[in-house]
Amino acid sequence: MSVPKTITVKPVRGNRTAIIAWCLFDWANSAFPTIIVTFLFSAYFTTAVAANPELGTALWGQVNSVMALVAAALAPILGAIADQGGRRKPWLLALSVICMLATASLWFVRPEESSVAFALVAFTIAGLGFELGLVFYNAMLPELAPPDSVGRISGWGWGIGYFGGLTCLALSLVLFVQPDPSPFGLDRETAEHVRVAGPLTAAWFALFALPLFLLVPDRTGTGLPWGQAVRRGLGTLIATFRQLRAHRNIAIFLLGKMIYTDGLNTLFAFGGIYAAGTFGMSFDEILLFAIALNVSSGLGAIAFAWLDDWFGAKPTILAALTGMTLLGAAILFVDSKLAFTALAVGLGLFFGPAQASSRSLMSRLAPPESRAEFFGLFALAGRITAFLGPALVGWVTFAAGSQRAGMATILPFFVIGGLLLLFVKEPRGSSAASATA
Repeated sequence: MSVPKTITVKPVRGNRTAIIAWCLFDWANSAFPTIIVTFLFSAYFTTAVAANPELGTALWGQVNSVMALVAAALAPILGAIADQGGRRKPWLLALSVICMLATASLWFVRPEESSVAFALVAFTIAGLGFELGLVFYNAMLPELAPPDSVGRISGWGWGIGYFGGLTCLALSLVLFVQPDPSPFGLDRETAEHVRVAGPLTAAWFALFALPLFLLVPDRTGTGLPWGQAVRRGLGTLIATFRQLRAHRNIAIFLLGKMIYTDGLNTLFAFGGIYAAGTFGMSFDEILLFAIALNVSSGLGAIAFAWLDDWFGAKPTILAALTGMTLLGAAILFVDSKLAFTALAVGLGLFFGPAQASSRSLMSRLAPPESRAEFFGLFALAGRITAFLGPALVGWVTFAAGSQRAGMATILPFFVIGGLLLLFVKEPRGSSAASATA
């Protein structure tokens, strides 16, 4: 039996070309959540493919929940197996290609009920490729960024991602959706001008992801046979769960992150619904509002990136959660559309920093030999209770007969998550290599 080699990392920290290529991947893959999950294809499915918008919304919500739970279950397992094999890029490449192919296949989703099943299956496959690929993408960060620049690079990547998704969305709208007659002979009767968003998103992803695979060095492989890597990976993951006390610091962070991320995801899911229901925004107004919110989120992620490295990821997350709590509370008391929009765009400045600094804090806390496994747990913490926030908003809104009351339930997620974060010890002046407990 061959003895596996020790996992080593090529000396690329601070390599500007590799860092730019890594950040470009965020620009590349953000087209999927922006166009397919949030804005364009989701609206097309619910209004044109499903039998009626109510059924379409229910099916879309259910398939998103199932996908999130499956991704949450698989992420730590795949991460642990990859840690035993050593390399990250083969996993990231395979999962990205799965996402691209499934996304491109959405072209075949015609505006008729017979396409519902195909649409949901293709979307689920694409979503799993996207979500699971992030485990290996995020695990590359501490091996590229110098310890004193982890926050900046994470923030830059996250911010660039917001703008990448919006740029691809704008191209979709300007080139295909809005022109009438549609260019390139696209048939509007069969919604080809909307369906083309699938192949466009896949092509965008492939084009801008390419630099990462060409220019970012990977860990060297351990030489461990596939079957043995699977057995060892599962063994280490089970051992990690059994020895959570030895990783108490990380466990507290993941619990806090699980709670405040649930609040963030719920805010994303219900922000447009609240804008329409409480303030009477039209679809066009909601689209412009969403674009403004994404721009402010991207600017916030980039601007706060320096604070992460200067003061630490933990203080940056706490500042973001405080800002979201205060502005979120203020939004509940305003009545004018203008005041709501101004406060919401201000709120968006804190979305990006909360997410980007969570990634950089995980980079500092995760043991070097188990980074993919711990980023798998990081993904698990962001998805395992994804149903809780939306369910709570729905129940309270129905019981109280008020959207404001329902949206108010999001604020405790930020407060409780922030309080737990106070007990996390962030290593300073070193990489995650020193942070194992």
